[in-house]
Amino acid sequence: MITLYAIPMSSYCAKTRILLRHKGLDYREVPPPGGYGSEEYRRIVPSGNLPTLVHDGLTIADSEAIAEYLEDRFPEPPALPRDPADRARVRERSRFNDTRLDPEVRKLFPHVRPSRRDTTGLAEAASQVQTRLGQLGRMLETTPDAGAALTIADCGLPITLFWIETVAAPLGLGIDWPATVTAYRARCAALPAVAAEFATYRPLAEDWAALASADKA
Repeated sequence: MITLYAIPMSSYCAKTRILLRHKGLDYREVPPPGGYGSEEYRRIVPSGNLPTLVHDGLTIADSEAIAEYLEDRFPEPPALPRDPADRARVRERSRFNDTRLDPEVRKLFPHVRPSRRDTTGLAEAASQVQTRLGQLGRMLETTPDAGAALTIADCGLPITLFWIETVAAPLGLGIDWPATVTAYRARCAALPAVAAEFATYRPLAEDWAALASADKA
């Protein structure tokens, strides 16, 4: 049995759950002992990162490392294409999400609370998100079928793109969605593993956004 240390609202935990579902793997999800960032949890996972996967004596943190491990350990159904160039493009998109797009989106979160909103900071963060979306749109032009079959890139990106949409409304942001990104999101939404995650993840995220925008979260 696979054990996954995770919390419901983490986008990186959602990414891992999507891949586990795609692989058809049984797992038990448990919260980090003592809570996220606790010393108790760091005794198990020195970095304190979430998610963390425990399997066959291996304990590994970091969603991207977990994804690569699951692909190597459980190759069917695949989450990476066979062609080396296509595999490289999938890895490029996945790392773009984790290191470029998602970090910019996270800068928007504090501004959802009106009491913490800073007009200048919000404008700068929104501009960076829009720039990253444009970059993703151009990347997708080279892979017009991305999202038609699930890959490791399609586990994290749909969650990040959903968060942009979710916080844009209370922040009054007019997001210019590239056509390639809109089409990609639609393809990903039809993937069973992605749809199953959103069934539980979407209400939690939307409730958080509603409470935060009312300064109640």
